Parts: sequence; C-alpha cells; structure tokens
Amino acid sequence: QTGAGDEVEPQSQGVALRGAGVWAPGSLPTPLLWPQVFDAGEMFGIMQVQEVEEESEGEEAREARKKQPNPGGELCYKVIVTSENGLQAADPNSIFLIDHAWTCRVERARQQLQQVPGLLHRMANLMGIEFHGELPSAEAEDLVLEEMWRFNQTYQLAHGTAEEKVPVWYIMDEFGSRIQHSDTPSFATAPFFYMPQQVAYTLLWPLRDLDTGEEVTRDFAYGEADPLIRKCMLLPWVPADLLDFSSSTPEPPDEHYQAILEENKEKLPLAISPVAYPCNHVFKVYTDIQQVLSHLTHPRFTFTQSEADADILYNFSHFKDYRKLSQERPSVLLNQFPCENLLTVKDCLASVARRAGGPEGPAWLPRTFNLRTELPQFVSYFQQREQRGQDNHWICKPWNLARSLDTHITRSLHSIIRHRESTPKVVSKYIESPVLFLREDVGPVKFDVRYVVLLRSVKPLRLFVYDVFWLRFSNRPFALDDLDDYEKHFTVMNYDPEVVLKQLLWGLVPASEPCSPQPCLRLPQAEIFQAFMELFQVACAKPPPLGLCDYPSSRAVYAIDLMLKWDNRPDGKRMMQPQILEVNFNPDCERACRYHPSFFNDVFSTLYLDEPSHCHVTRLV
Repeated sequence: QTGAGDEVEPQSQGVALRGAGVWAPGSLPTPLLWPQVFDAGEMFGIMQVQEVEEESEGEEAREARKKQPNPGGELCYKVIVTSENGLQAADPNSIFLIDHAWTCRVERARQQLQQVPGLLHRMANLMGIEFHGELPSAEAEDLVLEEMWRFNQTYQLAHGTAEEKVPVWYIMDEFGSRIQHSDTPSFATAPFFYMPQQVAYTLLWPLRDLDTGEEVTRDFAYGEADPLIRKCMLLPWVPADLLDFSSSTPEPPDEHYQAILEENKEKLPLAISPVAYPCNHVFKVYTDIQQVLSHLTHPRFTFTQSEADADILYNFSHFKDYRKLSQERPSVLLNQFPCENLLTVKDCLASVARRAGGPEGPAWLPRTFNLRTELPQFVSYFQQREQRGQDNHWICKPWNLARSLDTHITRSLHSIIRHRESTPKVVSKYIESPVLFLREDVGPVKFDVRYVVLLRSVKPLRLFVYDVFWLRFSNRPFALDDLDDYEKHFTVMNYDPEVVLKQLLWGLVPASEPCSPQPCLRLPQAEIFQAFMELFQVACAKPPPLGLCDYPSSRAVYAIDLMLKWDNRPDGKRMMQPQILEVNFNPDCERACRYHPSFFNDVFSTLYLDEPSHCHVTRLV
C-alpha cells in the first residue's frame, strides 16, 4: 500500500484527487463487486537511489550521469518489483490502477494550489521541492507550476462542449510519479476513465516477464520512433543541445496540403460558369444563423425553410461536398470557399503566410511553429534566443479553437514541449512589446482589433473590409509577469459572465484616413490593410488544395483579429507593426448587429448583389 486511498473528489470539477495507491482489481465489474485491493507493497517497492561519484569517474561520465532522467529535484527514486515470484506479463492479474494525486486544467492550476488544502505541500514533496511553512507562498507555487511539466500526463474527453473537451492534465500519485523513463520500458501506462465512478486512473501493465528486483520503467516518449523527435520530447528529463539544428521553417510540400484535404473529407467542386441572376431577382436564403434571420431586412432577400428551394445557403457549419453541389445545383450561392481552412486554421495560416515572408514568415505574423511537424526547429530557435539573451515568451494555441480556449502563455520550454501531447497546437512568439491603450479606470492595457473582411471572389481576387472595427481590451495593466492571469494577457472577455467586458467600436472613416481611438494612438490603417491584401493574395495564388478554390458560387465573411507591436524602422524610429493573430470563419457578429443594424444588409449587398457602393465597406483588392 502506497497511500490511504481515501475519499476521491469528482474529476469533472478539476479538483485534486486525495489518496494514493495502486489497485489490482483483476477485472472491472460494477463498483459493488470491484475488490478495492491496495497491494502495491506486495508487488512493488520504491527505492531512493543515491548516486556515488567515484574518484576515478571522468568528466564525460559525470556529465552523462547528470543527464539521466529523474523527475523530482535532486533525489532519485526507482520503482522495482519486490514480489518473490516476479511478474508475468500473461497473468491476467498483472494489471494495476494508479491513483491520480492532482487533476486540473492548466488555467486553474495556480488557483487550486492556493485553495485546495494540502495540495501545494503534497506536490512540493512529490516533486522534490523544498517547502517551508504551512501557508502557500508565491515562490513555492511558481516552482510547482514549473516542475509539474516533468510529471504531468494528459487526456481529453471525446464528447461535450468545446470547454469540456479542453485537455485535462493530471499527476499520478507518489508511486506512479516515481516510475522512471527507459527507451526499452518494462511497463506501459495509459489513462483509464471508469464511468461508473466517474473517476480516472492510470492503467499499468508489464510488457514482459520481470524477476524480483527488476526496475519498473515506462517510455516517456511512447509511440514516437523518430530519434530527433524523441530527443526533443525527452528534453524535460534529458537535457539536449539543438543549437546547431536549423530553425528555418520553409513552406511544407504540396503533399502536406493534399493530406489536409483528405483528412477534412472535403470534395472539391467541378468547374462551373458564374451564374447571372436578373437585376431584380429576390434571393431565397436558407440559414441556421439567428443573427442573419434577425437582421437581414434588405428587400432583395427573403428566407426559406427549405434548403432545396434556396438560392443562397448561408450555413454556420462547414460545407464538405462541393463536388455534388457543383454537379446538381451549380447556381446555388454559398457563404464559404473550398479549402478556406488554409486561412482559418492556425497551422495552415502560418504555412501559407510564408509565401509572403519566406521561411521566417512575414513581418505581419508572429513567428510561428507547428508543434506537430516543426518541433526540432522550434527547440533550436528557442535555445538560440535563450543563448542570445532575447525574450522567450511564447503562446501555445490549438490549431482550430477560438475564444482563447486551451491557449497558454509561457516561457517554459518544458511546458511547450509537453503541450504537444494534448491536442494539435502551434506555438507563436508572444508579443512582448505591444502597443497599449490607456484605460482611465485601469491604466495601460493590451488590446486587439477585430476587422471583418468580405471575400467576393478568388479569381479575380475581390476583397472588402467593413468600415467598422472593434477594439477589445484586457482588464488589468500589462506586464510580462503573472502569465496565467487571464485578465492581464487576454482580451476575449465576452464569454464569461463574471468578467467585465470593455470594448470600443471605431470606424466609418475613409480608408485613406487613419483612425484614432484615443489622442495618443493612431492605428496604422494603411499597413493593416496591406497585410490583409498580402495574406489573401498568397492564399489565393495557388490552385486547390494549395490555395482557396476559385468556385464562382462561393462568398465568405471572415473576422481578422490583430494586435500592434512596437518595432524599429531601419532609421531607428519606432513604428507600429500589425500582427495578425487569427482568421475566423463565420464570426460572431452579435456586436456588429447590435450597434449597426444594417451590418448584414451591407454584407449581403456586397457579396450577393455586387452593390458595395452604398454600403459601409472599403474595397481592398
């Protein structure tokens, strides 16, 4: 027995699991029949190992010994088999359940360390961190939050809301956390969610027969065969130098985009001719978007509840089978383009943008790496910046989530590497010198700007920007600290009812005039629009699936979120450099409709009637 195995808190609330132990149920019947046997002491033992430095040991041997994986400070522990009969892999009873000592989502980790009694003390002891006093201290919290990435494991719920599917991270109990790494492991582990109890455990089972005294090990980079990727994945435990590896990230080959098309199960349309409707035609619109139903009042548009009767399909979800539609109903107009994921999915956005800026990317996009395919390049770049003493704050984002979900700011290389194990992510350079907005009630805060752009066609490229844009603000003064303080570092506040939302609408100005949300701040509108034009030009320059598909019946509305950072011009003067953060498909237009009821009339007139002249839009291309 390795612990008391007492009351278990519900995991769905993301609180600490109290109790530790290895369970050997033999089988998994109903909870009433499940014998909860704590027999770790009969099968395993935890050994504290003290490495003795021999006088004859050379410098090379000492350095190699320092690089041995050992989660948990200076003390070294090993788990060994103590059963007199050893363990047989074929024995159906040779499977064990390990309790989880702490389960959380990253954004709540600090709060739980502060509020859950005994959690900080237990984590510090488990990780080998010296802990003084009974009350939580900021220093101890920071150490645990840094060291936790050498212990964290992760799983994700397959069903539920976007919030519920955000990855969960957990730390195994003292027994599970002492199991060391080996490239040739003797055991395997996997998270296991037991539905009757609504509790997660870790399954532990032998991969081969073991004799008494043999060590229990697992592969910390399980499933990865590439030696270079394994080297990067094991960096939290085994230091490695990748300074000499190239950090260059050229655009992926054509096969990369073909694989994305197949993965998305998107069928490209056949070539069709543009459809010309009579100038007095009243379009029947089928939509499942309430904002359109409530605010589209233009007399040239009417709603229908039948998709089969519609002239325009304006859907919230992504359309997939363009081929069938082009064959059967080529005259039906859409609100999306084939292959538009090249803009709206963050890893694709970064890849396509390199057509404008080369392997480093354009000036208007933060330096971005795909953690799935460019991990060694990122590690090299991080270590190069570290060696040069440059700022190394980064932001990890899922490929395809909005509203800042599962998005984390960090300067920990270990944290970024481990985030790769949850969901597909990119990592982008965090803007350490943003242009700030002086809020009278708070002080200088971060802000971002949301523009709405209208794509009328790909060939020829016809692009418009809506004349009203939105500024969204953080709620606390900006500083490069407290990286888990959401209201200091993020601006998306409108989805949390407990958080104050501060935003400004600005616009309705000619494109030639810079807009000024406050006397000391003038947005570089020409540079912003130039960035938009360059992005869409490179995204539409190649045929699908390498670029957006030239489908004459497609139209689209996108929201582009950007920030401004301070940069230096060649003459040494400071300038505001736009930084595109993301492009959103079918954005939430609730604020646009609330403050400008003509918004969807303008959108539909521009996209479907080709009548932008009397609308609040500016033509970019």
